Amino acid sequence: MKQRPYHCGIDAALDVIDGKWKVLVLWALDSGARRFGETKRLLPGISEKVLAQQLRELEADGIVHREVYDQVPPKVEYSLTERGRTLNQALTPLNAWGKERLALLDAEAEARAEEQAQSA
Repeated sequence: MKQRPYHCGIDAALDVIDGKWKVLVLWALDSGARRFGETKRLLPGISEKVLAQQLRELEADGIVHREVYDQVPPKVEYSLTERGRTLNQALTPLNAWGKERLALLDAEAEARAEEQAQSA
């Protein structure tokens, strides 16, 4: 976690979601509490070490809640806090923008493929 002062609100927000995986962890937890293994399965390519680190950092920032159940074998679930839910809501327009970009990239790739097919 970065120490104050931040230059602006975006700087403060990016401090919380900085890195490749944190936004995807937020997405994975958006539909409710999940165990570590469930979360990892939703994020192909993330290592256990990195997932554990990202969850710890999000917990330290008040975004993720870690619930440990007193049972054998031990059971731990991760869920979004209210602050985490509002962060996900704030990221919704970014998700929409990303989907539009993906559609544009797909359309451009399709147009290039058609051009190549016509010139062949």
